[in-house]
Amino acid sequence: MATKRMNILVYSGNGSTVESVRHCLYSLRRLLSPTYAVITVTGDAIIKEPWTASCALLVFPGGADLGYCRKLNGEGNRRISQYVERGGLYLGFCAGGYYGSKRCEFEVGDKKMEVVGNRELAFFPGTCRGCAFSGFVYHSEAGARATQIRVSKTALTKGSVPDVFRTYYNGGGVFVDAPKYKDKGVEVLADYTEKLDVDAGEGSASVVYCKVGDGAAVLTSPHPEFSAVNFDPDIDVPGFDNVVKALKEDEKQRADFLKACLRKLGLQVNEEQITIPSLSRLHLSSAVVSDTAQLLESLQDIITMQDGEEYIKDENDTFHLEKPSTWSLGSFAKALPGSTKENSEGEEDGDAEDQDKIIDYDKLVKRLVVHDKDQPESKDTPYFNHQAFFANLKHYESQSRETDGTFGKNLLYGEVVTSTNTLLEKNTQILRRLPTGFTATATVQVAGRGRVRHSMSLMPQAPVVFLQYLAALAIVEGIKTYDRGYEHMPVRLKWPNDI
Repeated sequence: MATKRMNILVYSGNGSTVESVRHCLYSLRRLLSPTYAVITVTGDAIIKEPWTASCALLVFPGGADLGYCRKLNGEGNRRISQYVERGGLYLGFCAGGYYGSKRCEFEVGDKKMEVVGNRELAFFPGTCRGCAFSGFVYHSEAGARATQIRVSKTALTKGSVPDVFRTYYNGGGVFVDAPKYKDKGVEVLADYTEKLDVDAGEGSASVVYCKVGDGAAVLTSPHPEFSAVNFDPDIDVPGFDNVVKALKEDEKQRADFLKACLRKLGLQVNEEQITIPSLSRLHLSSAVVSDTAQLLESLQDIITMQDGEEYIKDENDTFHLEKPSTWSLGSFAKALPGSTKENSEGEEDGDAEDQDKIIDYDKLVKRLVVHDKDQPESKDTPYFNHQAFFANLKHYESQSRETDGTFGKNLLYGEVVTSTNTLLEKNTQILRRLPTGFTATATVQVAGRGRVRHSMSLMPQAPVVFLQYLAALAIVEGIKTYDRGYEHMPVRLKWPNDI
C-alpha cells in the first residue's frame, strides 16, 4: 500500500536564513494544516534519510543558493530531482527560485556580490537573473521593497485570484525569456509591473510553474510567503515603514495568490487561514501521588530561583514550575482589570494581531504544574482523564506478564505542546534525571517529530488517528496468539507508525 504524502518539508540548512524558514513555516502551516504537517528538513536528511515517500512538497526558502549548492550538489540534488520527476513537488522562494533554475546570474559585474553558474536541478530550463531591482544588501532591509506583480488568471484558475498586488521583495531575480519555454512545460504565473534593473529578455516573469516529469515546481523571485504582520515597521531603515504599510494593504491578495500557487501544484488548501493554538500548561503527575514529590526532588539541583519563582533552564526549553493551588504575583497582576487576559490553560490571549505572528517556541517559557498533592482534575485537562488513564494502566499491568510496571507511572501531559519528543530529547539535564518508564503525551502537537522525517501532529476531536495505533497493537496481539509458542516471540512496537 502506497504511503500517503502528508509532509511539507521546509529546508533549514546551509544557505537558508532563520527568518525565511520561519516565514515559510508561518504561512504554509496556516494554509495547509492539518491536512499536511509542515516541518523542517536538514541537508543531511535530504541526502541520507528516506523522506521522499511521505513528502507532499519540498520547499526551499530565501537565503543564499550557493549554500544550497555546497551542501546538496551531487547526491542531494540527485534525490531531489528524482523525487520531483517521479511525481513530487518543489516550491522555491527567492534563493530557492535561483536554485531551481538551470542557471543563476546574480549581481554580474559586482566583484563582491557576483554569483554566476549552472545549477543541477534545472526545473526552470533557463536563467534566473538578479537582482531584479538594485540596492540589495545581505541580512538587511535596505534594499527591500513592496513590489507589484501582475497575476496570470489563465494560468491560475482555482480560487480567488488577484489581478495585481504588492508583495515583499529583497534580492530576487527575473526568469529570463520565460514565455519562450512554454513548449517545455513552463507557465508564467506572474510578471513584474515595474521597470527592472536587469535584462529580462522576453517578458518579466516573477513567478513560474514548471512541469517536471510526473511532478512540478513553482519558483518565485519575490516573497509571497512573507506576511506583513511579521514585519517591524520601526526598523531603522529609511522608508521601510512605508514598505510594511503597503504590504499590509495587500495582505489578503498576497495570501490568495499563495493559495492559488499551492492549488496549482495540486495541494489541498484551506479556504481560510487557520490559527496555530497557543501552548498550554504542562501537567506533571504520577500513579502514586507521592512519587511526584520524589520526582521533583530528583530535579532540585537544576531548579533555580528568580523573583521568588522556580525555574528549570535546560538546553532547549525553560520551564516555570507552578503548584496547582497557588497563583504567582504575576498571575494575580494579569487578573486585575485592564490587564492581559489569560485563557483556561494559562496562556495570554493578548492582542489578536500580536498573537498571530511568527512564534519562536523554543524561547517561550513552558509552564509546568507539579501535582504533588493529587492528580489533575478533568477541569484542568478536559481532553485527558488522568484518573481513567492510571486506573486502566493498573488494570493492564495486572493482566499482563510483559510489563515491569514502570511505563506511564510518571506522566507529563499537555493539551497543546511543541513536541513530546523535543521536550524530552532536547532537554538533557531533565532527561538524565527522569525515572525509567517516564511518559510524555499530548492532545495537540504544533511541531511534532517522528523518525526519519515523519511528522507526529495530533489534533483534538480527531480520534480516528488512534485507529492506526489500535490496528498496530492488534497485529502484534494476533502474532503472539497465533499458535502455541508464538506468545514468546519478541514482537514489540517502538514507534506508532512501525505498522
